[in-house]
Amino acid sequence: MRITEIEAWQVNISLKAPYTIAYATIDKAENIFLRITTNTGLTAFGCAAPDEKVTGESARAVLTDLQDIAAPVLKGADPLRPSRLLHLLKKQGLIDRPGAMAAVDMALTDLLGKVAGLPAWKLLGGFRDRIKTSVTIGILPVKDTVAQAKAFVEQGFSCLKLKGGLDVDLDVERLIKVREAVGPNVELRFDANQGYSFDQSVDFVNRTKPAKLELLEQPTPQGEYDLLGRVTSGVDIPIMADESLLTLRDAFRLARRDLADMVNIKLMKVGGIAEALRIEAIARVARLEIMVGCMDESALAIAAGLAFALSRSTIAYADLDGHFDLIDDPADGAVILRQGVLYPSNQPGLGKNPVG
Repeated sequence: MRITEIEAWQVNISLKAPYTIAYATIDKAENIFLRITTNTGLTAFGCAAPDEKVTGESARAVLTDLQDIAAPVLKGADPLRPSRLLHLLKKQGLIDRPGAMAAVDMALTDLLGKVAGLPAWKLLGGFRDRIKTSVTIGILPVKDTVAQAKAFVEQGFSCLKLKGGLDVDLDVERLIKVREAVGPNVELRFDANQGYSFDQSVDFVNRTKPAKLELLEQPTPQGEYDLLGRVTSGVDIPIMADESLLTLRDAFRLARRDLADMVNIKLMKVGGIAEALRIEAIARVARLEIMVGCMDESALAIAAGLAFALSRSTIAYADLDGHFDLIDDPADGAVILRQGVLYPSNQPGLGKNPVG
């Protein structure tokens, strides 16, 4: 089998409602889709959802990388040797381009599944066949936060993630009020998106004890590893590294120095499923708990993240809600949501092919 054609194109997908996090307000998702065609007639698809503030990649840069670097390497190659192809792409300049690498990795995984006649989640190991996901509430006034939380619970979600990091006092009030509104049986997580200092992190955790917070995600700035470690050792709830985990080296640093209790592995941050599995191995040895997260991604990319999340016993948490609010997602239906639980497609590969 040989790759005969590589196509990449950008789709800007509007959100039903813009949302705010500590460093930005988001009103659309810029996704890059990749199609690989083979001489057997089989086609496979990948997707990138870059976040320039996190990974340093713009949508335009990913598109250029796929067209100018990935395509010449892939065209004419045997797609059933993904390890070799991903290695070659890193050597050609994509080692620091996680979005572009993730798109290729997904497409090769999709193709392997189609050749084998297996859905990707089984191809990767299939430890679980479903996983509960959290759903995110952006930074809103207290009243609106509570209303959104109640609406999500009524829809069947049993795990909510609140965004914050701009105002500790408001964050505390929002979290306490949400707990009062949804009762004791809904899991609550909080993501400060790098917005807190050490003192603010400790203050927030101490003042929100009545809310029985499950975890605090990335309270401190991305590159300040010692500060993250101080928070981890200074509070009595689990601290999760997100933006501080971009590479295999980051995972080793976090694990070796006990700088976090948990890690959030996102395919778009780390460069795809193959690299995510390497990071999972480090986390497993270090006994770090693992969440699989996402950016604002098409359901195609969510299907890849879900396949990874279901593949290993060590992955017990998911935050795979990046496709919920997209309007006219080209891959709508690639994953199945029922009562706050995500189920994979049983179609070969990643499931539904994107339209377009």
